[in-house]
Amino acid sequence: MNQETLWSTRYRDAGDDYLFGTEPNRFLAHRAGLLQEGRTALSVADGEGRNSVWLAEQGLDVTAIEISAVAVEKARRLAAGRKMDVRFVQADMLAPGWPPAELHDAFDWVVGIFIQFVGPEWRERQFEVMKQLTRPGGRILLQGYTPKQHEYRTGGPSAIENLYTPETLQEAFADWVIEELVEYEEDIAEGSGHRGRSALIGLVARKPG
Repeated sequence: MNQETLWSTRYRDAGDDYLFGTEPNRFLAHRAGLLQEGRTALSVADGEGRNSVWLAEQGLDVTAIEISAVAVEKARRLAAGRKMDVRFVQADMLAPGWPPAELHDAFDWVVGIFIQFVGPEWRERQFEVMKQLTRPGGRILLQGYTPKQHEYRTGGPSAIENLYTPETLQEAFADWVIEELVEYEEDIAEGSGHRGRSALIGLVARKPG
């Protein structure tokens, strides 16, 4: 089963409900003030729109990339219901030749919330894509799970190698300015997909230039 089919099945099985809820990720939402330092934002692997729609509500010009056609349709409904304008694009961020040239260095913020659906062999490519999308002086914001999440089993991938450690992110963004890197535990409630005590990590990194 390919990634588009896998995720579309998960989102379709949720019915009219939103698998990860309709409220923004808390790590992202708590940085609302910082986000005002930019004008454009891209949410990668955006899912059903909870984060991209919230970013638009903060006054940003928002593009959202998502592989699942089912998720994009649900995200469009969410945006319409909240009277927000988001540019939704169905695309595989790991596809050869992506991102297109017009998206290189295009965004003040590139946001990746729980995008740990790839292992180490693809993670470098995933982060490289996000770096290409970010303008010089712009930032990447990441939220993910740490390996301790396997003790809680309240969401996230079953493959422990997909999870982030501080060392993983320090190495991946060694050529950027890491403004924030925090590892913590918190009770989260994001739909039925992420619920309960969770082992989390958050990053904000600025692109040189």
